[in-house]
Amino acid sequence: MKNLKLFLLLIVPALFYTQKIRIFILAGQSNMNGFGYNKDLPNDLKMFKDVYIFQGNSVPDGDINGGTGKWDVLKPGNGTGFKTDGKTNTPSDRFGLELSFAKRIKELFPDDTIALIKYAREGTSIDTLAAADFGCWDSDFKAKNGINQYDNFLKTVKNALAETDIDGNGKKDEIIPAGILWMQGEGDASYTEAIANMYYVHLKTLMNQMRAAVRTDDLPVVIGKISDSGKDPSGRVWKTGELVQYAQEKFVGTDKNAAIVRSTKNYGYGDDPWHYNSAGYIDLGKNFAEAVFRLIIK
Repeated sequence: MKNLKLFLLLIVPALFYTQKIRIFILAGQSNMNGFGYNKDLPNDLKMFKDVYIFQGNSVPDGDINGGTGKWDVLKPGNGTGFKTDGKTNTPSDRFGLELSFAKRIKELFPDDTIALIKYAREGTSIDTLAAADFGCWDSDFKAKNGINQYDNFLKTVKNALAETDIDGNGKKDEIIPAGILWMQGEGDASYTEAIANMYYVHLKTLMNQMRAAVRTDDLPVVIGKISDSGKDPSGRVWKTGELVQYAQEKFVGTDKNAAIVRSTKNYGYGDDPWHYNSAGYIDLGKNFAEAVFRLIIK
């Protein structure tokens, strides 16, 4: 009887006061950030239950304020123009793939609480030679104050996971890293063939570093394949886009826990030649969800 009482004291509270939360990381450059317009959203993408998001403050290399943020219930407004000081989130009039991703992944995991950690910045590259004024994801890149985009990403993850009760229900969270969603490559496709030819090596290194950041070596990774609007006098916007596309395909072909979303080739574009229209982001999120789900259950 004494042993039974001890068991109940130690085990039963844990059953009632912990909660599993499935975490997905969203990262990359502008087409991950999102340029869809909230006004174009259908009603079923405007309100969510049991889905939360932490979006790290997006800043240039060298800025010490990157990665601050605050957990919030997912809703429209986490696209380009979103701002946070770590105490207050200020949504924008734009959205990215996070909304349709959340809707579809909740359909696939209906009993799970879902949490998204997002950090993205427009124009950024992995290669240091393509950083320009946008920023660089190479962890060894020495920018001002020694801070690069990978540092901002790490700070975002650290700040997000410091919260032990994401939904505020009084139960301690049991975090389950579930996948990395990566939409980037246009920045590295804008310069020389030499830069584009290094994309596979850089992508492989970065994805493994991101996996290590959440201590899950076999964490599923889904890559969004870059596409070209053709809205340039030369006929293509990304000078070496085909080489980066090849590198993305090579990565998913050599990594058993990676997949690629290719539907981007069919998307229309919005106000400029670089970013998808609202319908594109809605489709992109759904396809990311289905791709990562297949990796999780295989």
